[in-house]
Amino acid sequence: TAPGPRSYTTLRDEAVKLFNSLQQLESERDPVPLMQGVLQTCLDLPPLVDEIYCQLVKQTTEPPAPGGQGDLHYWQLLTCMSCTFLPSPPVLRFLRFHLDRTENHFPASEMAKYASFIREALGKTKGRECVPSLEEILVLMQRQEMICTVHCPGAPACSVAISSHTTAEEVAQELVSRLGLSQSPNLFALYEQSRRREQPVGSATLLADVLTRFE
Repeated sequence: TAPGPRSYTTLRDEAVKLFNSLQQLESERDPVPLMQGVLQTCLDLPPLVDEIYCQLVKQTTEPPAPGGQGDLHYWQLLTCMSCTFLPSPPVLRFLRFHLDRTENHFPASEMAKYASFIREALGKTKGRECVPSLEEILVLMQRQEMICTVHCPGAPACSVAISSHTTAEEVAQELVSRLGLSQSPNLFALYEQSRRREQPVGSATLLADVLTRFE
């Protein structure tokens, strides 16, 4: 049994289940919950991360209908994977070759745009505490940023655009600049508040992980 609320069988059995999920993804009308389930399994069972990357590269290589809905679902899951996990160095090299090949074969296509987004994300991803929230998956599918609302004492709530890689420190610095407090001798930090507790958010914490915990 893996840590956390989920129960798992053997890695081999879970790999088969993930393969079946990927097959189902191609025709799924609402792929978001299925994508999140795949990501959660990879988070709980890290040895499967490379397996899923390899499967997604295989599925997006010479697909029957390039740029079709099923093909794009695979690219969208690959996008979410790239913002959540780093593959091992050999798989990362294989993946980068696949991204280059896609951009060369299908320039200006949706697949090429996803490939470019994924390459940039891989340069920033350091690992996540949580898988992307349903909202984050939706915006990643569109290669967009999320809007995070921060409530500031004595000032109106501020909306901040964040990516999967934005840290609490980066958001705090942006808010300090917006509120004209750059010359203040005080220290500033973000807090997360729920019904049960209020606590500071670590400066290196990814805001996307905080939003997933709220979800």
